[in-house]
Amino acid sequence: MSFLDQIELKRVPEHVAIIMDGNGRWAAMRGNDRTFGHEHGVEAVRASIKAASKIGVKYLTLYAFSTENWNRPKFEIDALMTLLVHVIKAETDELNRNNVRLKIIGDRNSLPRRVIKETDKMVEKLSQNTGLTVVMALSYSSHWEIINAVKCIANDVKKGKINPEDISRERFHSYLSTAEIPDPELMIRTSGEKRLSNFLLWQLAYSELYFTPKLWPDFTEEDFFEIIFEFQQRERRFGKTSEQIKNLI
Repeated sequence: MSFLDQIELKRVPEHVAIIMDGNGRWAAMRGNDRTFGHEHGVEAVRASIKAASKIGVKYLTLYAFSTENWNRPKFEIDALMTLLVHVIKAETDELNRNNVRLKIIGDRNSLPRRVIKETDKMVEKLSQNTGLTVVMALSYSSHWEIINAVKCIANDVKKGKINPEDISRERFHSYLSTAEIPDPELMIRTSGEKRLSNFLLWQLAYSELYFTPKLWPDFTEEDFFEIIFEFQQRERRFGKTSEQIKNLI
């Protein structure tokens, strides 16, 4: 029996975030360079989008490129950016047919002009869709996001738009890249690494974390469904006791 058949569709997480890790190791195991792994990782992206859409996930955030990734060898960065532009052009029509929207978060100013141009075109073309929203984190890190939010808040305080005492958790959240998106209930990381790598640190405060040893290019729809099923077996307490949670059911 597929894990899809065991999922309670009324209890599917609204927002799932994924750190897509392991492309380089996957390629090295096959005697190829890292870009070979990135190319094959695209199929896992397709599988995850298809799986999320199938069970009614509303937001799927994919960690595509971190601010720290700019420190990688130039040839790999250039290959990644070229691949990104190619994938955007190739996938737009299919995403549109499947009613998928796209949102980009991250340090836009650090991206190559051709990437900005193509992502803007894709976001606009998919903007009227009402299904799954894919949030692509490009040149993103939580340190960048939080510092940027603090700068914006400080500027608004300086202009007299808000008072320091008005700064609350909700107000701070409104300055983040994900201001219009609910926090992820579930974060998945592939490749066996067990760390957050500067990804959605504010938003993941109460998320369930799932670490799978599978390398990203090997990640399938069934893997996605299995993790959702496992997520549904967990008890989410948010600081309460088990007894309190049971009394609410």
